[in-house]
Amino acid sequence: MEALCLRVSLLLLVPGFVLSDSSDTYAANRSDLGNYLSTFSGIESSTLLTTRQPLVSNQTVKCSQQTKIAETFKYINTVVSCAIFIVGMVGNATLLRIIYQNKCMRNGPNALIASLALGDLIYIVIDIPIIVYKLLAQKWPFGDSEFGQFLCKFLPFIQKASVGITVLNLCALSVDRYRAVASWSRVQGIGIPMITAIEIFSIWLLSFILAIPEAIGFAVVPFRYKDEGYVTCMLNATNSFMLFYKDAKDWWLFGFYFCMPLACTAIFYTLMTCEMLNRRNSNLRIALSEHLKQRREVAKTVFCLVVIFALCWFPLHLSRILKKMVYNERDPGRCELLSFLLPLDYISINLATMNSCINPIALYFVSKKFKNCFQ
Repeated sequence: MEALCLRVSLLLLVPGFVLSDSSDTYAANRSDLGNYLSTFSGIESSTLLTTRQPLVSNQTVKCSQQTKIAETFKYINTVVSCAIFIVGMVGNATLLRIIYQNKCMRNGPNALIASLALGDLIYIVIDIPIIVYKLLAQKWPFGDSEFGQFLCKFLPFIQKASVGITVLNLCALSVDRYRAVASWSRVQGIGIPMITAIEIFSIWLLSFILAIPEAIGFAVVPFRYKDEGYVTCMLNATNSFMLFYKDAKDWWLFGFYFCMPLACTAIFYTLMTCEMLNRRNSNLRIALSEHLKQRREVAKTVFCLVVIFALCWFPLHLSRILKKMVYNERDPGRCELLSFLLPLDYISINLATMNSCINPIALYFVSKKFKNCFQ
């Protein structure tokens, strides 16, 4: 059974890195999963056992029933990751090519969409191949070598930066749509406005800055189990700031990387609706009806991207918050909750990772302009 626990914990290297990066004793006896390090954003990683916490805790009560994960999940996640890699590579690369090659597509909102697609493409190219390797090989690539340690810091950094780019671009798109409606009498020409270029630069800079704690905190940690040596990549808090970051991370991720873009969209789309209702009888509005129709289509496209983002990421944040608020390692019946949380983790991580490849597909069905260019 102990071997099964280790094997199951290694299999939790799923599409996405560390869910919550915590070395909380999620289950630390013969019928649990060792120290369960869950995963955020589809995309940070770690195996579940470390030398910093014993496999059996004096405070841990044995489960009243056994908790298991089917081996099938490993292969399902591998197939899903490969599908995301192929669809994401083709879709995002095609989207970037369309915006670059067609002058009529070079405008403010499309530049922000291209920025979002580039962030997704970087994550897909760099992170997903490593994720699939970890899933199949059940070990950290290159072990504790210098390159292995570099990957351990670089992958979570890129993952978090990619999510930040997505979130901030969605916020910028919502603001852009409100600006377009507020100045609806101004017909936008071809080209990327200077303010949009500054916004994109600021988005990428801020996303990289916010991802720095990941690069600082993650490290390759060796441990021994049954007289065998293993290494894992995990958030290894070594100072007071990183301890605080580790403890507050789930709430920070939920607040900034999920609630903020939804709140931003709700606020600016409400303002946009009020603006349109106030000017619905304007003669100039009637004269510019075709131009306004195009702006409404762009607004609908942006709203669709935000809804897809919310649907893809909500299950993962729900899983993390449930784990943080409800799970109690001293409760003998906790394995019933664990049996619910583990499948939810697999499903939610895959959904979150899918967000990196689904935007080009959504644009094809929602936007007539993009659909015509895809053909």
